[in-house]
Amino acid sequence: MPMLFEPLTLRDLTLPNRIAVSPMCEYSAVDGFANDWHLVHLGTRAVGGAGLVIAEATAVVPEGRISPEDLGIWSDDHIAPLARITDFIKGQGAVAGIQLAHAGRKASTHRPWSGSGAVAPAQGGWDVVAPSALAFADDYPMPRALTTEEVAAIPQAFADAAERALRAGFQLVEVHAAHGYLLHQFLSPISNHRDDQYGGSFDNRVRLLEDTVKAVRAVWPAGLPVIVRLSATDWAETAGEAHGWTVDDTVAVSKRLKALGVDLIDASSGGMLVNAKIPVGPGYQVAFAERVRREAGIASGAVGMITDAEQAEATLQAGHADLILLARQLLRDPYWPLHAAERLGVTGAWPAQYLRAAPKGSVERKTAYS
Repeated sequence: MPMLFEPLTLRDLTLPNRIAVSPMCEYSAVDGFANDWHLVHLGTRAVGGAGLVIAEATAVVPEGRISPEDLGIWSDDHIAPLARITDFIKGQGAVAGIQLAHAGRKASTHRPWSGSGAVAPAQGGWDVVAPSALAFADDYPMPRALTTEEVAAIPQAFADAAERALRAGFQLVEVHAAHGYLLHQFLSPISNHRDDQYGGSFDNRVRLLEDTVKAVRAVWPAGLPVIVRLSATDWAETAGEAHGWTVDDTVAVSKRLKALGVDLIDASSGGMLVNAKIPVGPGYQVAFAERVRREAGIASGAVGMITDAEQAEATLQAGHADLILLARQLLRDPYWPLHAAERLGVTGAWPAQYLRAAPKGSVERKTAYS
């Protein structure tokens, strides 16, 4: 059996394979509510054979949305439409996950096809917050620095969101601390110029992430996993910055997160600097997952420009990661896992409705929708 199609157990939860749908913003919600687009988008990837389907960055407070069209989970009213989606995902034999997020200084911006930069209040935008009053880019909002008391309240917002996620039927929660969003903004000295207990030293800059993980872990069932997405590096050296978040920092905080009950590190990179020169290429972030796995002693997920089955399998076989997260490749081909199974010579879990098109030898997946 190729490792890509071996189960992966995290606590009491077993993923049927090691293919995960990476969280991808769809910019299609109204007031944070999931709708038919999200059902079809996420449901199709479950039909396509992914073992874990993670919903997009879902804001824990209204001002934490990247755009006015982002998903939200700051209200109990958001639970029912999300539950419809998790029911379908689980009915296809996949695990339903959700990424909890706060965009910080990168909030209140246009969705990609509607423009760039800040959304004005008259167009539905809002005032944004950050560790320090430093804008991400010239056309982005100028944030207000959070007070110490406001920072201390953020972990509870994530915990409340996690409780709602559980009620909505999610089985795995990912804390988003990457890509230049709020928790990452506290980690990096590029965006964090605070002089209180949340700024300055490494211990202070990781405090909010640690407190957030503690708060989420306290309300999330002991048998279900919590994972964290980190930007392993800011690529600061490529932008002429003397100090940024580094891979060494990522390994160090991953050790701490493991001790706090985190089960896997989703190792991405970048998002902090608009002018960073990132050497994008096939599997360009796999080395980060490998270092985290080897040096921090925690399971890791590899993400970024992983596009074919052999590449994914080689990453697992080499011990560089425990999970493969796919993003754009699953937009191009929602049935990539079924096609990957065929390429690697194993039986894919085709849904009963599609068996007439399955390669000879494929078996019916038992689903609630057969």
